Amino acid sequence: MKGSFNLSEWALRHQSFVWYLMAVSLVMGVFSYLNLGREEDPSFTIKTMVIQTRWPGATQDETLLQITDRIEKKLEELDSLDYVKSYTRPGESTVYVYLRDTTKGKDIPEIWYQVRKKIQDISGQFPKGIQGPGFNDEFGDVYGSIYGFTTDGLTLRQLRDYVEQVRAEVRDVPNIGKIELIGTQDEVLYLNFSTRKLASFGIDQSQVMQALQAQNAVTPAGVIEAGPERISVRTTGQFASEKDLETVNLRINDRFFRLADLADIERGYVDPPSPMFRYNGQTAIGLAIGMKAGGNMQVFGKLLRERMDQITHDLPVGVEVHTVSDQAVVVKQAVGGFTSALFEAVVIVLVVSFVSLGVRAGLVVACSIPLVLAMVFVFMEYSDITMQRISLGALIIALGLLVDDAMITVEVMVTRLEMGETKEQAATFAYTSTAFPMLTGTLVTVAGFVPIGLNASSAGEYTFTLFAVIAVALLVSWIVAVFFAPVLGVHILDSKKLKPHESEPGRVGRAFEHSLLWCLRHRWVTVIGTIVLFVLSVLGMRFVQNQFFPSSDRPEILVDLNLPQNASIEETRKVVDRFEATFKGDPDIVSWSTYIGQGAIRFYLPLDQQLQNPYYAQFVIVSKGLEERGGLMQRLQERLTKDFVGIGTNVQSLEMGPPVGRPIQYRVSGKDIDQVRKHAIDLATLLDQNEHIGEMIYDWNEPGKVLRVEIAQDKARQLGLSSEDVANVMNSIVTGVPITQVNDNIYLVNVVARAEDSERGSPDTLQNLQIVSPNGTSIPLLAFATVRYELEQPLVWRRDRKPTITIKASVVGDIQPTNLVEQLKPKIDAFASQLPPGYEVATGGTVEESGKAQGPIADVIPLMLFLMATFLMIQLHSVQKLFLVVSVAPLGLIGVVLALVPTGTPMGFVAILGILALVGIIIRNSVILVTQIDEFEEQGLAPWDAVVEATNHRRRPILLTAAAASLGMIPIAREVFWGPMAYAMIGGIISATLLTLLFLPALYVAWYRIREPQNKTPKAH
Repeated sequence: MKGSFNLSEWALRHQSFVWYLMAVSLVMGVFSYLNLGREEDPSFTIKTMVIQTRWPGATQDETLLQITDRIEKKLEELDSLDYVKSYTRPGESTVYVYLRDTTKGKDIPEIWYQVRKKIQDISGQFPKGIQGPGFNDEFGDVYGSIYGFTTDGLTLRQLRDYVEQVRAEVRDVPNIGKIELIGTQDEVLYLNFSTRKLASFGIDQSQVMQALQAQNAVTPAGVIEAGPERISVRTTGQFASEKDLETVNLRINDRFFRLADLADIERGYVDPPSPMFRYNGQTAIGLAIGMKAGGNMQVFGKLLRERMDQITHDLPVGVEVHTVSDQAVVVKQAVGGFTSALFEAVVIVLVVSFVSLGVRAGLVVACSIPLVLAMVFVFMEYSDITMQRISLGALIIALGLLVDDAMITVEVMVTRLEMGETKEQAATFAYTSTAFPMLTGTLVTVAGFVPIGLNASSAGEYTFTLFAVIAVALLVSWIVAVFFAPVLGVHILDSKKLKPHESEPGRVGRAFEHSLLWCLRHRWVTVIGTIVLFVLSVLGMRFVQNQFFPSSDRPEILVDLNLPQNASIEETRKVVDRFEATFKGDPDIVSWSTYIGQGAIRFYLPLDQQLQNPYYAQFVIVSKGLEERGGLMQRLQERLTKDFVGIGTNVQSLEMGPPVGRPIQYRVSGKDIDQVRKHAIDLATLLDQNEHIGEMIYDWNEPGKVLRVEIAQDKARQLGLSSEDVANVMNSIVTGVPITQVNDNIYLVNVVARAEDSERGSPDTLQNLQIVSPNGTSIPLLAFATVRYELEQPLVWRRDRKPTITIKASVVGDIQPTNLVEQLKPKIDAFASQLPPGYEVATGGTVEESGKAQGPIADVIPLMLFLMATFLMIQLHSVQKLFLVVSVAPLGLIGVVLALVPTGTPMGFVAILGILALVGIIIRNSVILVTQIDEFEEQGLAPWDAVVEATNHRRRPILLTAAAASLGMIPIAREVFWGPMAYAMIGGIISATLLTLLFLPALYVAWYRIREPQNKTPKAH
C-alpha cells in the first residue's frame, strides 16, 4: 500500500483540525442526547382500519348480505389487502381491513384514502336508511396518560362538566396530542308513556312526537333589511330543559292534553348504558391524553403532571383525580434502567480494555467510546430515532462491537512501539496493515444486521432502530479507529515505558500454542470433531423452545370477561361487580381500572384493543411488581375458573411487539354456519384433550333468542296499518325513539319517547299491545299478528367472506405457544383432512404472527449473504479463502445451543435477529485472521509458520474484542426482552472465537494441504 493515501497519517499532520472535530462531535452529541425523544417502545404502524355501518331495524341476515358483503367484495380490489374480517349483528356491520404485513408505513395514509374512495363508489348500492359507513384509521393511537375522575355527591353530568373543563385547560401543554373521554353517559330526557293510557285516549304516539318536533324545530324566521341595518327575526318555543316539556299543551284530534298528563318526564342517562369506566370499583370518567409523535415522553409527562396539579387544585371538594396510567413514569423507569445498563456495559468494556491493554492503551479505547456514542446520538436526533427499548438495547449491543476497531488499532500501535518504532510510524502502520481488513469486517458485521433493517413486517418495523443504530455505530467506530484513535494514541501512549516483547510467550500463550499445534497436527480430528459438535447442536435445537416476543416486564395484568353474546351490558356489569369484590384486601393489587362494554383504551402500543361489545369487559390491574405479578395472575385465574362458570375468561400480562391476543388460535371456516359451528365444537373437544391448553372461548357460537312478530299483511292493510307502523310503535315501546333534542350548554340532549318501565321490560307487553289506527281506533296487536320466539345468531364473524369461528385459548405450564402448536400439529392436520370440501382449519395467534415476521427475514437473507460474499471477495480475492472464512459462521450455533438449553431460555424473534447478526461478527474475526496469514506469507514465512504466527499474532485482539462484545451484553441479559438475544450472542461469540483460533487454522492447513516443517518449531511473536 506504499504511496497510497493514509488517513491516519493525514490526521497526524492536521492534529488541530482533528481535535476540533472531536470537540464538536462531543458537544453536538451532548445536545443531541438531551434533545432525543423518550418513549417506552418504538412506534410501528397498526395496519388496520375499521369500517362501521348501522342499519336500524335490519335483521342479521339483511345486514350481512346488504352491507357487510358489499363492503367486503369492494375491498378485495385493494392491491395491498391481506384479508378482511368482519362481524355482523342485527342492524350493525363492522369490517376490519388488514393490510399485508409488508406494507410500508409511509404508504398507509394513501391506502386508507383509497379505501374511503372505493366504499364511496358503492354508496348508491346500500339500502336506504343506513347510518355511515364510518371509518376509523386511527386505530393505533396511543393514550399514554390516563386520569380517572370520581365523585362523592355529584351527578355524572356534573362530574363530566368538570372533566370537560379540565380537558379544555390542559390543551396548552406542549406536544399534547389527542384527548378522549372514557365512560361518559349522555343525558336523555325520557317521556315514559303508558301504552294503555294512550290507547284509552285514542292517541297515536306519533302524533305526540310530531307536535313536539314542530314546536322545537330550529327554523329561520327571516331577516329584515331596515335601511342601513339588517335585523334578524327570531321565534321562541324551543325547549331548554325538562321543565319546558312539563308545561307543553298538545292539541290532538281537536282535544288539548298536557304532556305531563300523558307521560312521566324524567332526566336520566342513555339506556342501555354506553360503555362504562371504573377506577378501583368506583364509577368514573376517564381522561385519556396522547402525545404528539416524536415527543419526549418524560418531559411531556412532567409538564402534564404539573398542569394537572394546577387545574385539579381548583376542583371542588368531592371530585377526586386518580392517575390510571402514566407512561412517562414507565418510560423514566425503562430509560433509566437501560441507561444504567449502558453505563454498566461501558464499565465492563473499559475494564476489559485496561486489564488487557494496560492503562494508557486502555485510555485510548476509553476515549473512543464517547466519541462514537456522541456521533450516534447526533444521527439518532436527525433521523427521528427516539430513546426507547430497541434503540437503547442496540446501543448496548453496539458498545461491545464499536471498541473492536479501536482495540485493534491500539494493539497494533503498542506492538510496533514495542518493536522500537516511533509513535507516528506505529500509527501509520496500524492504518496500512489493518484499516482495510477492519473496514471489510465492519461492513460484514453490518451486513449481518441487514435482515433487521430490510424486514418490512410489523415486527421488523418495531425492531428497525436496532439495525439503524448498530450499523451507524459500527461505521462510525471504524472512522474513529483510523482517524481519531491514532491522534489520541500519539498523545497518550508512552513509548519509553513499553519494553520489547520477550522472546518466549507467557504461560497462557504457551498453553494456547500447544493447543493450536495439536489441532494443526491432528487437523482432521479437529475438523471432524467440530462438525460432530455442530451436528449435535443442530439436534439440540429441538430442546430450545420458540417464542415470538416475550411478555412485558410491566406490572399490569389484563383480565378479559366474555359473557354469552346475547348478554346485556347490565348483566356484564353485575358480573364485574362480583369479580371486583374479590379484589378488596388483596395486598398485591395497587389499583385497577375496569372497562365495561369495550376493551381498554390503547394505553400502550402493543395492546390488542377490543371494540364495543355489551357482553365484554376488561380489567387493567396494576400489581405491586414483577415478582408479585405471577402469583396474582394465578390467584385471579383460579377465582375465575371456580366462581365464574360459563363465562369466558383470560388472565395475561402485557405483550411486547405487534399485538397477538390469546396465544393459541385456530380458525374454522366454511360455507354453512351450522356446519362451521359443528366442526368448531369438534375441534375444541380435540384441543381440550391436551393438558397445556387453558380455558378456550369461541369468538362467536351461541345462538340467541329473538321475538318474531308475524304480521298478516292483508288484515293489517284492512285496518290501515303497515309493517313500518307496527315496527315503529314497538321500537318506541321497547327501545325508545328520539323525538327531538334540547340544547344544554355544550351538549345535545335527546328527548326520547318510550313505554314506562313495567311495560318496557317485559315481553308480555307485546301480547297485550294496542295499536292505534289512523282513524284513532285501538286495535290489539294479536288481531292481525302472531308473536313467537325463535333462535338466530346474534353475531356472525367472517374472514375473507366466509363464516369463520376462531377458537382462542391460553397456555398452561412452561411450554411456549409455538412448541404447543407444533405438538398439536399432527392431530390438527388429521382433523382438517377429514373435513368436507369447502371447510378448513387455519392456525392463528402467536404462530401466525411469528410466521409473518420471519417470512420477510428469509426473503432478505440471500441479500445478506450476497453482501457478505462481495465484501469478503473484495478483501480476499479468493473463492477458496471465502469458503474457509464463511465455514466458521454456522459454528456459532454450538455456543447458542450451549447457552440456551441449560438456562431454559426460549429463542424468539429478537434472538433470531441476534443469531443472524452473529454471522457477521464471526466472519469479521475470521477475515482478519486469514488476512494476517496472507501478510506473513508475503513477508516470506513458510505456510505452516505463517498460520501459526498469524494465529498467535491475532490471538490477543480477537480474544479482546470477543471479551468486550460478550461481556458488554451481560447488563441486558437480565432484561426480559433482550435476555434471549444476549444469551444467544454471548454463547455464540465465545464458542465461535475459540473455533476461529483453533478450527479455522486446522481447516486452513487441511484445505491447502500444508505440512509442518520437520526441523523447525515456530515461535509466537
